[in-house]
Amino acid sequence: MPRGQRRGGASRQLVLSRFFGAAASGGERGPRNTASEFATKRSTSTESNEPCEKKTKARQITLREICNPLKTQDKKEPQKCEKSRICLQTLDRLREFCSDSNQQCTRVREDGFQEKESQSLEKCPSITEKCSELKNSFLSGDTGPKVTQKEELQCNLSQFSASVKSYENSQHSSDTNLNKRTKSIYTPLELQFIEMKKKYKDAVLCVECGYKYRFFGQDAEIAARELNIYCHLDHNFMTASIPSHRLFIHVRRLVAKGHKVGVIKQMETAALKAAGENKSSLFSRKLTALYTKSTLIGEDVNPLLKLDDSVDVEEVTADVPDNYLLCICENGDNLKDRKKGDIVTGIVAIQPTTGEVIFDSFRDCASRLELESRVLRLQPVEIILPSRLSDQSEKLIHSITSMRLQDDRIRIERMENLNFEYSHAFQRVTDFYTKEMPGTAGPQNLSVILSLDKPVICSLAAVIVYLKEFNLEKMLYNPSNFKQLSNEAEYMTINGTTMKNLEILQNQTDMKTKGSLLWVLDHTKTSFGRRRLKKWVTQPLLKLSEINARLDAVSEILLSESSVFGQIRNLLCKLPDLERGLCSVFHKKCSTQEFFLIVSTLSRLDLEIQAFVPVIHSHVKSSLLKNALLEIPDLLSPVKQYLKILNEEAAKTGDKTQLFKDLTDFPVIQKKKEKIQDVLSKIQLHLPDIRKQIKNPSAEYVTVSGQEFLIEVKNSHKSSVPSDWVMVSSTKAVSRFHSPFIIENYRVLQQLREQLVLDCSAEWLRFLDHFSEHYHPVSKAICHLATVDCLFSLAQVAKQGDYCRPTVQDKQREIIIKNGRHPVIDVLLGEQDQYVPNTTSLSGDGERVMIITGPNMGGKSSYIKQVALITVMAQIGSFVPAEEATVGVVDGIFTRMGAADNIYKGRSTFMEELTDTAEVIRKATSRSLVILDELGRGTSTHDGIAIAYATLEHFIRDVQALTLFVTHYPLVCELEQLYPHTVGNYHMAFLLNEEDSSQQRGSEMEENPEFITFLYQITKGVSARSYGLNVAKLADIPEEILKKAAHKSKELERIVNTKRKKIKSFAEAWKINDSQELQKWKNMCEPEDERKDSF
Repeated sequence: MPRGQRRGGASRQLVLSRFFGAAASGGERGPRNTASEFATKRSTSTESNEPCEKKTKARQITLREICNPLKTQDKKEPQKCEKSRICLQTLDRLREFCSDSNQQCTRVREDGFQEKESQSLEKCPSITEKCSELKNSFLSGDTGPKVTQKEELQCNLSQFSASVKSYENSQHSSDTNLNKRTKSIYTPLELQFIEMKKKYKDAVLCVECGYKYRFFGQDAEIAARELNIYCHLDHNFMTASIPSHRLFIHVRRLVAKGHKVGVIKQMETAALKAAGENKSSLFSRKLTALYTKSTLIGEDVNPLLKLDDSVDVEEVTADVPDNYLLCICENGDNLKDRKKGDIVTGIVAIQPTTGEVIFDSFRDCASRLELESRVLRLQPVEIILPSRLSDQSEKLIHSITSMRLQDDRIRIERMENLNFEYSHAFQRVTDFYTKEMPGTAGPQNLSVILSLDKPVICSLAAVIVYLKEFNLEKMLYNPSNFKQLSNEAEYMTINGTTMKNLEILQNQTDMKTKGSLLWVLDHTKTSFGRRRLKKWVTQPLLKLSEINARLDAVSEILLSESSVFGQIRNLLCKLPDLERGLCSVFHKKCSTQEFFLIVSTLSRLDLEIQAFVPVIHSHVKSSLLKNALLEIPDLLSPVKQYLKILNEEAAKTGDKTQLFKDLTDFPVIQKKKEKIQDVLSKIQLHLPDIRKQIKNPSAEYVTVSGQEFLIEVKNSHKSSVPSDWVMVSSTKAVSRFHSPFIIENYRVLQQLREQLVLDCSAEWLRFLDHFSEHYHPVSKAICHLATVDCLFSLAQVAKQGDYCRPTVQDKQREIIIKNGRHPVIDVLLGEQDQYVPNTTSLSGDGERVMIITGPNMGGKSSYIKQVALITVMAQIGSFVPAEEATVGVVDGIFTRMGAADNIYKGRSTFMEELTDTAEVIRKATSRSLVILDELGRGTSTHDGIAIAYATLEHFIRDVQALTLFVTHYPLVCELEQLYPHTVGNYHMAFLLNEEDSSQQRGSEMEENPEFITFLYQITKGVSARSYGLNVAKLADIPEEILKKAAHKSKELERIVNTKRKKIKSFAEAWKINDSQELQKWKNMCEPEDERKDSF
């Protein structure tokens, strides 16, 4: 055998002894081992659980050490041989090196193992490449010195070990990137989405991908269902997409359905990415905005002015008047109160779109009427609740949310109870106002916050945590703007039950605004004026001076002949929602179009109202109206300077690079633009060289499909184009090229332009931050505009005809109304069917209780609602539908009306009735107006009469409130005899049809119900009957049932009258002391008894 071959064979044996050979002491064993011997030895060692043989002179490297090089470095104790993780294909190749040239190795393999390992091998091509390299080095032989061979072997083994290590790492990473369901690998974009989804599990994510936004997985299915778009399977996820310019429409629709929506945008541009170190990686993306029903504020959800799709925009952007975010926190003082259901509740309500913050703290009973009244007054679109809430509150929230339609349902956000614990809340609020709030006013603001009740502080802490997620926490920086909701010293008390019964904000038929008091009074021209009027309606005033100030302003607008009021009203027409727009600017979430619209509108109002100042001084006498109008120009004066800085065309198109006229205050933008200009100059100076090269002295740069600085050459002259030029596009006639100089400088130009966009965006945010310093004075000016709008609206109501200015006084308790009308029914009926007016006279010193009886459908409920609504309108500062009205200031209106159960609260009809009554008894004072409609009708006659009688007597004797009591129980009317000076009996007048009754004689008269005509007029006296059968006839109850009911009614009435006469007769006999008189009494009673027996 030649020397070279022997040396090569020795090298093979040496290598395989390091791979497979078991060390023999003193080197007694031969250098060759067959594959079968190795296999037998390995299996024996494994099955008997004996340790592998230790190395002696030179430590042998086992297969396990190759597969796990890091784990075997520090191991000194003998290890058990375990099953190899390397595939058998590689093992067989290595075994070939240990066999003789004339002997083939025996390959032993298991089918299942082979299949599994071969699949692993396919996923790791680096191992296959390394093994082939190793094999080639073995088969090529070596003629170099022995030391060199050893170095090469060590190098090969180290490379092989490293490849196995990288294979294991890739296997681990591929396991994490593997879709366990489909066994396929996630794409980089899908992995990026998975990481985002882990952070925002409860949000529907819109991911920007070039010119569209995509939804993935369950989000795509939700989007397809809610937006009526198509979703399909793409790689591992269902996916759906929307055009980027329609994002705001689809985000609003998803939010309206109650979803939390996150917008994920690309943070890199193509040119900057191409110049960066990560040019071959995925675009970096991050969540830029989150939206819910209450936090729908930002550039993504406001329609841009350049959109032509005005109809669709109007449909989508028609916001509700208010979008409160309400946070509720409960605090049971002690175990006894918690068992009874009594708790102290704190609420914080925020309107992120307007910056309004409201708080309140109150003690509530098990019925949760106080909480219900506040929820109904605020009408929140989103409620934050702790994860655990009392059962009574849970039932209330569930009943309120379940009443809404799906698209109008209140969104519920649950937070951990830890956020509502006082110790944690105290720390959170303290950190927020001392560490996170900019400026030096933090400690002073913190002292204001800590003076609030504990449940309010706990609610505020939860709100801070929640708003930080949306970057909207700035509105909480100034607690001096916080307002208490139920201020009993300033506003009339109108609880939730009263608001529902009187239909102040919405009707009880379809829960819409039409048919409510707000609908009658709302003639506002602006969105912010409409929101202000809603507050006025739900919070009538108690201070006489403030009520008269509004009435004076309305009277002056109504009666003044000056044209200034018409001109001022015209200013309010077609104004954008300045309040929400200003708040969007304050949060730095507005677009350039929106900012320009808001600032230009405010500047125009400033100039126009400034022109009216002399006329306002001379013609306007109302202090409320005059002060509001004169303060507006001073408050809006800082706005002008910001309008001068902006370029109108750039602002309207959204081009931030050309937005600022004077760049002296923006040195970063100025410097970047100078660099861009330098590059453009270089490119222009290169044009003469280009003309020389292509021998065309008139050649110019052209721009085609966004590609700039193209050199256009006719195809007949292409031979003159240098070979290093790059052809960009071509047609039949011409070809367009970029020279190397243009390519390099155009790339730099693109990078500078995109960097300029980023710099302009940063400067834009700083510009908005600077404007936000004037937020509070500008906001105050908008409040003045809203007040003016409300006063003009009330003046418009007064022009409807037959409205009068009420006389409001706070010294006497009285409600005197001459020919008053129900304000809502009066408008609904119109001029064709005029509403029948009625007079009311209640006085604290005289008759303060009216017991009203009369036939069903006679107008009793409408009458008592009319009195309450006129009282509310008077204390709002509005004219009222009556000839004359005098109203003493009422501190609250409490009602118990209607009959309906509440399944969600687990209350029957009668339970609901008595719960409302109990609330009225607890809250009413001598200065309140109490309305009780048919109390006691939900139970048996005796119990109902007893409850009604006792309750009314309590209000007459103890509470002494002005009371309207509607009943069908004649016994209750007897209270007039006990309290003749304070109680009066009244009924709704009607006419009995005399012709029909005269024709019916004998038995026929008993079998037909009477027919009556309603007069809807309040009349002194008691109605003996309610004529319920007449209503049954109007309702088209079958004739035979009516006849049977009429017969039974007469029979029962006769029995009751007979019993009453007997009781009265026995009472008279009890007083008789003479036997002769007793005999006379007996003779009088006998004929009646005989008639009864014959009957």
